[in-house]
Amino acid sequence: MKNISKEDITKMDKVPRLNLINSCTGYKSTNLIATQSVNGGSNVAIFSSVTHLGSHPALIGFIMRPTTVPRDTYKNIKETGYFTINHVTVDMIEDAHHSSANYDLGISEFEKTNLEAEYKEGIATPFVKGSPVQLYCKYLNEYHIKENDTIHIIASIEELFFDEELQHEDGWLQLDKGNVVTVNGLDGYCLPKLVDRLKYARKNQPTESFLK
Repeated sequence: MKNISKEDITKMDKVPRLNLINSCTGYKSTNLIATQSVNGGSNVAIFSSVTHLGSHPALIGFIMRPTTVPRDTYKNIKETGYFTINHVTVDMIEDAHHSSANYDLGISEFEKTNLEAEYKEGIATPFVKGSPVQLYCKYLNEYHIKENDTIHIIASIEELFFDEELQHEDGWLQLDKGNVVTVNGLDGYCLPKLVDRLKYARKNQPTESFLK
């Protein structure tokens, strides 16, 4: 097994270092975060850092890169207080990836890709049409991570929309039924396949499967 030290990582060229460190931690969620500006302009960008923080209350978090350059997503969230999270499917990969391109402030990625904005009654913030799982979120707080100048955004799930065929009787969403993709590193998109689903682990008892 190959060994690379912290010192070796520091000496690496930028691109190989980015690829190595972004992929070594494992598969990550792949989501499109959509926002609306106070002037009515829309924005959508791909994120691989959305994580579950708790179910009661229902909270999520994601990492915003340093705001040393203008970032529409952050600006719109701070000004309006709301955003949507939309799962990426196989059919969306190329357009979702393109949303990471460095367009000027105020340019909507909806206009530069085949991604379509979808609006729901009573909600001003756009969703991404065709996404099988969509979350309408409210900004709650943020924490500055001084070690690398990023921002951890904390939000509540205000509304949840999903294709009904994904849900099991106990509430669980089986994402592979919706062709939801994950990302390996920065640019390797993968289609997960359910292998097993295991029941709550109890000490001194054999692990049981829901499926077998």
